[in-house]
Amino acid sequence: MRPGPDLTTPAPNPAAIEARPEGFCRVGAWLAERGHAHAPRWLTVPARTCAEAADALGVQTGQIAKSVIFRRRTDGAAVLVVASGDRRVDEHKVAAQVGPIGRADAAFVKQQTGFSIGGVAPVGHSSASVVLIDRELFRFSQLWAAAGHPNGVFCLSPDELVALTGAPVADVVEAA
Repeated sequence: MRPGPDLTTPAPNPAAIEARPEGFCRVGAWLAERGHAHAPRWLTVPARTCAEAADALGVQTGQIAKSVIFRRRTDGAAVLVVASGDRRVDEHKVAAQVGPIGRADAAFVKQQTGFSIGGVAPVGHSSASVVLIDRELFRFSQLWAAAGHPNGVFCLSPDELVALTGAPVADVVEAA
């Protein structure tokens, strides 16, 4: 896929990050504390969907590591599935891994993660979540994930995603 226009602006220093929304700042600080090599970038256009993010970055939709939140029925815990942007999460496969789940509404997502839908990062949540990583992400060497705001993204590899989250890799999507 050919690169699209440069619709990102780097966050080169802490002052630049601090001028952004709280969720973006939190993810930037979280990544910096862990020595992640790539600071979050600010898109000049919002990317609330995987297709919007892929278009803005000039990458394949599958390279977008989308964060999908469910609510576990037994205890109300947030279940985060980080999946490839070109795949649909299979709720039955997720439930087989973590127990019965249901959809999470916007208020639950915000309460559990500290992020609004469309900008949920796979890291830096305000409270702990059960996390699963989609094995389909390993088709790519480079991924892009939300950085706490619809305009924020950060780059990482699938291995870095696993290391940063400590989450298991699982078969959690519908067949292609």
